[in-house]
Amino acid sequence: MASNPMINGRGNAYKAVAVTPNDSTDLTDTGAALYVGTGGDVEVHMADGSDTAVVFSSVPDGTFLPILVDRVLSTNTTASNILALY
Repeated sequence: MASNPMINGRGNAYKAVAVTPNDSTDLTDTGAALYVGTGGDVEVHMADGSDTAVVFSSVPDGTFLPILVDRVLSTNTTASNILALY
């Protein structure tokens, strides 16, 4: 399981990085939570070490997804203005 300093007992992020969805490249740091600025579908690989894709459908604008991911895939992601939170 990925280690994430965001989980510090308070759940505070210390860094936010813009995400460009990509089907073959992991995020720079593993175990990111996500903020979705402009809603839509978000397809990810969870930070459990598997390559199984999961789609979060119809995510509304301005949503924090309290999940830990290694990759945001481009194929089925229609949301934009996504930030990885660490």
